[in-house]
Amino acid sequence: MSLRIDILTLFPEMFDGFIEASIVGRAIRRGLVEVCRTNIRDFAADTYGSVDDAPFGGGVGMVLMCQPIFDAVEAVRKQAAPPGKVILMTPQGRPMNQKLAAELAKEPRL
Repeated sequence: MSLRIDILTLFPEMFDGFIEASIVGRAIRRGLVEVCRTNIRDFAADTYGSVDDAPFGGGVGMVLMCQPIFDAVEAVRKQAAPPGKVILMTPQGRPMNQKLAAELAKEPRL
């Protein structure tokens, strides 16, 4: 049984070197892991691939629009069964450590 990892990102090509030259790359070559990258811009509503917006509360900076992210997650979850566990990375989230890695390794799809 292999683990499928789906990565949703604005820069899918940024992961190529990391994936190929790491422990993950060896696992892919052994057929233990499959890593699929999805560009969130492919789910933008306009032809420019716009996915950022101004903050709703005002102020400087940019935030990502919710709809392209939601649409990308929904599309990826329908690509293969089981739909997989969705992990959202945030500064407030749970730190990644060996215990969490062991828990996630038991999942068939992330």
